[in-house]
Amino acid sequence: MIPHRIVLASVAGLVSAFLLAACDSSSTTAAGAAPVVPATTGPVASAAPATPAPATTPAPAGAPVTIAVRGADGVVTDGRGMTLYRYAKDRPNPSKWTCSGACVKTWLPVIVQDPVRAQGVHASLLGTVHRHGQKQLTLAGWPLYRYVGDTAAGQTNGQGKDGQWHTLTASGTVG
Repeated sequence: MIPHRIVLASVAGLVSAFLLAACDSSSTTAAGAAPVVPATTGPVASAAPATPAPATTPAPAGAPVTIAVRGADGVVTDGRGMTLYRYAKDRPNPSKWTCSGACVKTWLPVIVQDPVRAQGVHASLLGTVHRHGQKQLTLAGWPLYRYVGDTAAGQTNGQGKDGQWHTLTASGTVG
């Protein structure tokens, strides 16, 4: 009977070690990439881009959101190349969002969970603002949004809408 318990204990120990190793590997990045820092109201670490999520939905829980700068025009995008915007009625310092109700049906807040990655954007400029129990990503204090009228990467159909919506540069200024 005792050898049977030893075998069971050994198997349980191996399974536990395997599960712990699998959990630990999910918090690392590809070789040569910087570690990913959880999204907070403070700075976020730079790293390589992540696998994209659909433009109209937040990334799945635990999936990194990537913020990047697109080529020659220098416009800030998500990891899929979808343009990100700021709303002139929002306030950057302290970060405050004002787009609500019908507004968020057209302008989708960039909701993030841990972790967030930056490419071409200085990590110290990224942060979050609380929005109904979730975290909305900010750049230079400006809450970020996607426009439902942008249906493909690289589009900037929301630029200048109502004189209030603007693309951003890597520094958070109007693009």
